[in-house]
Amino acid sequence: MRLVLLGAPGAGKGTQAALIKERHGLAHVSTGDIFRENLKNSTPLGFEAKKYMDAGQLVPDETVMKMVGEKLAEFAADEGFMLDGFPRTVAQAEFLEGKTKLDGVILFNVDDEAIVKRLSSRAVCKDCGNVTTRLEHDKCPSCGGELYTREDDNEQTVRSRLKVFHEQTEPLVKFYRDRNLLLEVDAGQKPEEVFARVVELLDHDKN
Repeated sequence: MRLVLLGAPGAGKGTQAALIKERHGLAHVSTGDIFRENLKNSTPLGFEAKKYMDAGQLVPDETVMKMVGEKLAEFAADEGFMLDGFPRTVAQAEFLEGKTKLDGVILFNVDDEAIVKRLSSRAVCKDCGNVTTRLEHDKCPSCGGELYTREDDNEQTVRSRLKVFHEQTEPLVKFYRDRNLLLEVDAGQKPEEVFARVVELLDHDKN
């Protein structure tokens, strides 16, 4: 299968991607990882992207599409993957359409207020990097290390990120719905319940 994962920051895409990878053996292709890989390897595209990132600007569609295109070219014709963080715009979706045939686009729906609560209580362990929530723990449940809150997990920043997400994603939702590729999941439930629904949708889609 070749899938796209769509969802707001904090919708739980990373958790679900790990579960899908384990069950279906799909590679998890994150645009964040592609950017870091290009920057680490000092590629021409990495240098180009860094110019915009250092200036606090969004990396242009053309550069992002080149990076993703190069990554997709590494996969064999019968190899499955999940794209996370791409496409973000209709132009990127049209580019992707010309590169590969998708089997489905999973949209993880979560109420904005639930995401604000979820992310503003999120904490990261300084020692092992484990992500947890201050609602449940005051120390890291994995190693007992000190927890800290990421700068972009404050309420104002979270709401701003959600606004951008909705502006970008609404046209994409229509784009994929019109192509009968959209699979919607209520991601406000417990992770295991969300995954059970994902499995149901993917198994039905295969049949």
